[in-house]
Amino acid sequence: MARYHIETYGCTSNRGETQQIEQALREGGHHPADGPESADVAILNTCTVLEKTERNMLARAKELDNETPADLVITGCMALAQGEEFQRADIDAEVLHWDDVPQYVLNGECPTITPDTETVLNGVVGILPIARGCMSDCSYCITKQATGRIESPSVEENVEKARALVHAGAKEIRITGQDTGVYGWDRNQGTSLLPELLDRICSDIDGEFRVRVGMANPKGLHGVREELAAVFAEHDELYNFIHAPVQSGSDDVLADMRRQHAVSEYLEVVETLDDKLDYWTLSTDFIVGFPTEEPADHEQSMALLRETRPEKINVTRFSKRPGTDADDMKGLGGQVKKDRSKEMSEAKMELMAEAYEEMVGRTSSVLLVEDGTDESLVGYDEAYRQVVIADAQERGLAVGDTVDVEITSHNTVYAFGEPVERAQVAD
Repeated sequence: MARYHIETYGCTSNRGETQQIEQALREGGHHPADGPESADVAILNTCTVLEKTERNMLARAKELDNETPADLVITGCMALAQGEEFQRADIDAEVLHWDDVPQYVLNGECPTITPDTETVLNGVVGILPIARGCMSDCSYCITKQATGRIESPSVEENVEKARALVHAGAKEIRITGQDTGVYGWDRNQGTSLLPELLDRICSDIDGEFRVRVGMANPKGLHGVREELAAVFAEHDELYNFIHAPVQSGSDDVLADMRRQHAVSEYLEVVETLDDKLDYWTLSTDFIVGFPTEEPADHEQSMALLRETRPEKINVTRFSKRPGTDADDMKGLGGQVKKDRSKEMSEAKMELMAEAYEEMVGRTSSVLLVEDGTDESLVGYDEAYRQVVIADAQERGLAVGDTVDVEITSHNTVYAFGEPVERAQVAD
């Protein structure tokens, strides 16, 4: 039986792939090692979204190659899109697709399936990849070279996976994918099955748990925005949270990015959720400094940011990726990208601070999912906004508990809460 060491970088979807790899290894009787130096096999699950990320992956692969006396397996997005880079860097590793990693490690051994093999690796959060791939053809994206077109398991299959996670102890299910908004397009003639899946998970599975929906591009959400908003409004199990990366406020730039959606479609998704939900979180992404982004385009992005006022914003400077169409475009100067990023990041912090300031005095139900510093625990409220209870462990609270708290203050990107008695909440 092998002892394995596995490291994962990148998005929640990548962590979901790692969870599936680990599940298969544990089914085969293998166990995690204390570190790469004591492992029989080391596995590096890579990301390649940015040029800086690529450099970090190569550096970590070299370190692991030196640290472990065992086999090194490299998988994930960089392995699939740029596997040759590891060979060029003289890294002695087996570069494999996610699906091929367990069989390589098992070396032909038959897995031993047990009733509890659907493991919640961190004790509370279960990651559920509902599909692999996407339907987009973004001109700047290298990840699609690794993941390909959407491949969706059936709704029933995903419900059963979610049920297994809950039965294994998951209190929070994180639904992931390269684009959850187009889940089922390959099965349902270009219409998302995401609302049906969420409704089934919340309606058909017994137990106390919450569900967070991962990144969904505006195009996929737009066609089912009414149905999706209705499902969110109906089920308390769902965090009222949507991550819809708009990337630009300019339709011209979106066209050059080949993002498929228009700004108006993004706005209609936001407006629909605003109409149906009293308290929810909009998360979005912006790329600043795309090669064709003119000053007026950047101003449109700033205007859209201020109009929709998302509570969570990721700002990324454009980075050329090899093998993409945008790699051939003449880029903007580094100072231009730096200045635009600074302006948007400052506006982002103002908006986030305002959102958390508005939470002060509110009473929310918070699911505690991870340890904080000292005696604190960290959790998320109904809209997936981060809340810290400073003396949670002194109060006898533990990860996995759901507690009513009054928001007392904030620190721009998270809030502080004090537990309150349920009787007080009823008053």
